[in-house]
Amino acid sequence: MATVAVIGLGTMGLGIAQTYAAAGFEVLATDAHAPVRDTAASRLAAALAPRVEAGKMTPAARDALLSRFRVVNGPEVMGAADLAIEAVVERLDVKQHIFNALEDVMRPDAVLASNTSSLSVARMAQGLRHPERLIGLHFFNPAPVMKLVELVAHPASGPQALHLARQLTEAAGKTVIQCPDRPGFIVNRCARPFYGEALALLEEGRSPGEIDAAMQGAGYRLGPFALIDLVGADINLAATESLAAAMGGSPRYHVFEALKVQVASGNLGRKTGRGFLFPDSPGPLPDDASSLVLRIEATLINEALWLLSEGGIDESGIDTALKLGLNFPRGPFEMLSLHGADSVRATLARLETSAPPPLKIRYLAAPGL
Repeated sequence: MATVAVIGLGTMGLGIAQTYAAAGFEVLATDAHAPVRDTAASRLAAALAPRVEAGKMTPAARDALLSRFRVVNGPEVMGAADLAIEAVVERLDVKQHIFNALEDVMRPDAVLASNTSSLSVARMAQGLRHPERLIGLHFFNPAPVMKLVELVAHPASGPQALHLARQLTEAAGKTVIQCPDRPGFIVNRCARPFYGEALALLEEGRSPGEIDAAMQGAGYRLGPFALIDLVGADINLAATESLAAAMGGSPRYHVFEALKVQVASGNLGRKTGRGFLFPDSPGPLPDDASSLVLRIEATLINEALWLLSEGGIDESGIDTALKLGLNFPRGPFEMLSLHGADSVRATLARLETSAPPPLKIRYLAAPGL
């Protein structure tokens, strides 16, 4: 079996390490902070304990997994790895430093991967002697549970690196969707209208409860406000601001004042005890639930079509990514089949007409509509 290295042993990095170790791979793991390294094995054992107690994993399988997980002092001793994945802080300089250290010790055919959700993989590759070996492998939290991994190819990524990363990650039980190195990749980009249009409705006077009730009535496990409350309004705001900046301030990624006000209030969601909706539940289904759903899904469809028009991804890949990455009941192109292009165009046209001037082009129909 191949050897996988993981750099960064926070929640995400430890989850990635668990994912590969559970699939039978040897895992070399490290973190820049000694206390994090020292507690990594016990934290991994604690993460596995509920599975053993529930009878979903035998004690022998747990012990075998833990035996394949080895903590080392730094990336400088990870030369045996076939694939090395960094899952550290979202700072370009930190990631580049790690990749430079790995390139000095790893074989020329070994693959370097970033778990970044927001940074350019191409920029990380600058300064590497072999930029073709660097790719993105974006896992979703919690990594052992979430099936989706976005495989990110920057312009210089080599086919061998992409093939090996896909092969090892699919062997670990993940669904791998390749996408270009663009801001937000697939899920974080296409998901913005789910939150953004709900916030637009909020600013127009609709309540979080009725918006979430409408979406749950249409098959969504969580409405947009319950999802913001789960992740944290501060995290949602940071992701929205980052994507808006990366996309040149396009109104399609508008940062709504309602989100800023919520973060400033300190009511960030579950982690603070109160959010847009939490601890309350959505109310009864509003009379116009179908129109609320159509409005939000029309903007989701439109964003997916904009992404599709840029190339490097297909309809099936986008649909699969949104369903697996966000637990959506259907992908944007399945939504398009459900509603029909005429209905989506008419909805976007109405929204464009009624929007304030700075936001009108937010609803400009994408190529393909």
